[in-house]
Amino acid sequence: MLLSRDKRGVIVEIGNAAWLVTDADWNTLLSSDTLDEDLAERVPGNGMPCSMPANTDLLAPIGHQEVWAAGVTYFRSRTARMEESAAASGSAFYDHVYSAPRPELFFKATSQRVMGPGMPLRVRSDSTWTVPEPELALIVTPNGKLIGYTIGNDMSARDIEGENPLYLPQAKVYTGSCSLGPKVLIQSEPLPADTAITMTIARDGRTLYEDSITLAKMKRKPQELIEYLYRDNSFPFGAVLLTGTGIVPDSDISLRSGDQVSISIDGIGVLRNPIA
Repeated sequence: MLLSRDKRGVIVEIGNAAWLVTDADWNTLLSSDTLDEDLAERVPGNGMPCSMPANTDLLAPIGHQEVWAAGVTYFRSRTARMEESAAASGSAFYDHVYSAPRPELFFKATSQRVMGPGMPLRVRSDSTWTVPEPELALIVTPNGKLIGYTIGNDMSARDIEGENPLYLPQAKVYTGSCSLGPKVLIQSEPLPADTAITMTIARDGRTLYEDSITLAKMKRKPQELIEYLYRDNSFPFGAVLLTGTGIVPDSDISLRSGDQVSISIDGIGVLRNPIA
């Protein structure tokens, strides 16, 4: 079952059929610990059959939820962070957090900073080395229940973060620094370990970079990350939690205006965003 939003409202897809749920509030839906059961009862009985939504018309699958992110959950990310911060003598921190019991968690975005499918992402004006980070995103209710998955792009100014680890918020949090979509896969069970995440960067109509990784390479499990995020914290409308990246472009690649970033995850779809 897939859940999405476009200008018509909330759309539920089951198999090859789609229904428009006109009386659904997005924040209420994502606050339900039994969302899969709720939707199964309401659709198709109370839904209006509709055409499948086009990716170009979809809105970001977020309401009043906060977006948080986990770092250094893949070995490749650990290595890249150590390399970029070596000059600032901060590389040891990333090595330690990779193996530490407590994960790295940080605030990423409010909903107004999040772009949907097809909407432009930005490179900070004071960054010379910015890359996209393709990530599996968890949809979590106010009670800390995992109810679904979507795709996230955690844009990162690697030069700013590498200058000093304390600059992480500036490297990560700015307008147009995050995108989510295209749809939410409603499922509380873990995704298969062989689920693939693939990212492509296109420039001038040609592929500049492409790589893929599976969830089997992720060191920390979703429930572990959720448990730490919800420790001594509350989320009245739930949260979106990015789970880290295992795909890091080579150091000679930096996004620029006109590039196109495409991220696909098995079972969810493809999130595409141009760079403004």
